[in-house]
Amino acid sequence: MRNQDMHPNASFQTLHIMTINVHKGFNFFNRRHILPELRDAVNTLSTDMVFLQEVIGEHKEHAMRYHDWPGVTQYEYLADSMWPDFAYGRNAVYPEGDHGNALLSRFPILRYENRDISIRGTEERGLLHCILDIPGQAEVHAICVHLGLRQTHRLEQLALLCDLLDTIPSSEPVIVAGDFNDWRLQANKVLVECNMHEAFALHYGQSAKSFPARWPFLRLDRIYVRNVSVRNAEALYRRPWSHLSDHVPLIAEICL
Repeated sequence: MRNQDMHPNASFQTLHIMTINVHKGFNFFNRRHILPELRDAVNTLSTDMVFLQEVIGEHKEHAMRYHDWPGVTQYEYLADSMWPDFAYGRNAVYPEGDHGNALLSRFPILRYENRDISIRGTEERGLLHCILDIPGQAEVHAICVHLGLRQTHRLEQLALLCDLLDTIPSSEPVIVAGDFNDWRLQANKVLVECNMHEAFALHYGQSAKSFPARWPFLRLDRIYVRNVSVRNAEALYRRPWSHLSDHVPLIAEICL
């Protein structure tokens, strides 16, 4: 049931969000399929929006190999009955299937677009831009991001993200979250020019360590915001999260 169904006239001031690279439903080093455990863990948080990276739409070989492989897409399986609206941006396509970014939402997604930001045909990447209808609020923009592994590619992709941000009315709330692969810590410098601010850097002086999940020392995952404030930004380092992906999930309260 959607929040707005429970409170049809309510005005929502705070959104609880989460971002996680789900590593295609496998744990560190791909040793074990853990999607059912990941769904159980995500459900315990009762967040309003979940930004997913490396989520599989289809994989024919895995479907035959693993007895607990879901009969629907991974993002539908994770959405379950908790998030009635979802959007998927297919980025990588291969003979066995495809994977990309997804957004799960308690609120209606009015429309969405997946922008291809792959650079010269390597490492298929995308920006999934969703516009949400949240009671009592202007249109809220949520952009799920997964950038490339090469520094030169990331800088080009950040420029493409800024191009997208420039198309959004300057007064409307924007949340950008995902796996930036930004181990050289350049994204904050670029995105501040678009008036975007990173949640953890605002409160703790630096972005959260998020990779690898069991011994995190690289600051790869981020939550950027514009025209909102942030409370209680937290990286989920403890079990079960440290054993459910190779990335640490990030959560935060977004105050509209």
